Amino acid sequence: MIMMNIYSQSILDDYNDVLTIPELAKILRVGRNTAYNLVNSGEIKSVRVRNQIRIPKSSILEYLG
Repeated sequence: MIMMNIYSQSILDDYNDVLTIPELAKILRVGRNTAYNLVNSGEIKSVRVRNQIRIPKSSILEYLG
């Protein structure tokens, strides 16, 4: 578990603290629709800013466990 967390953090070092759906998809190596589904289902917490979805880095780390 600790190894996964360290690995996850190192992957996210190249990104801003708040990510977009395309960035989320790239990090998780999933398609755009899957990334939207993860966010819309609440599995990955996100914030809406007008018509845009933003995902805090901490939400991705929480999802990855």
